[in-house]
Amino acid sequence: QVQLVESGGGLVQAGGSLRLSCAASGRTFSRLFMGWFRQAPGKEREFVAAINWSGGSTYYADSVKGRFTISRDNAKNTVYLQMNSLKTEDTAVYCCGAGWLQRTYDLWGQGTQVTVSS
Repeated sequence: QVQLVESGGGLVQAGGSLRLSCAASGRTFSRLFMGWFRQAPGKEREFVAAINWSGGSTYYADSVKGRFTISRDNAKNTVYLQMNSLKTEDTAVYCCGAGWLQRTYDLWGQGTQVTVSS
C-alpha cells in the first residue's frame, strides 16, 4: 500500500516562495502518475499540476502556469511543487495525489496548509 505524506506548507507573504514535498512509501513510486491539488475554504478541490512517471511531461492549471513548477525524484520517492510569486489567492490546503494511469488519482495524502498573506 502506497502512502503519501506532504510537507513544506506554511505562512508566506505575497510574492514569496515555498516548496512542497510529497513523499511516497513503497517501491512503485516510479510507476505512479503524480499530481498536486488544492482546496480553499468554501471552494471545491482544484487541479494545480501533474507529472508523468518519468518526469518528462508536466501539466499545469492556467492559474499557476509560469509561477509553479512540479518535479519528481524517483530515487527519493518524492514529488515537489516549487511555488514562486505566491498570491493571496493561492491560500489553500495542498494535497498530492497518485495514480496508476495517466491523470487518474487513486491515492491521496492528508494535505499541507499554505497561507499567503498580503
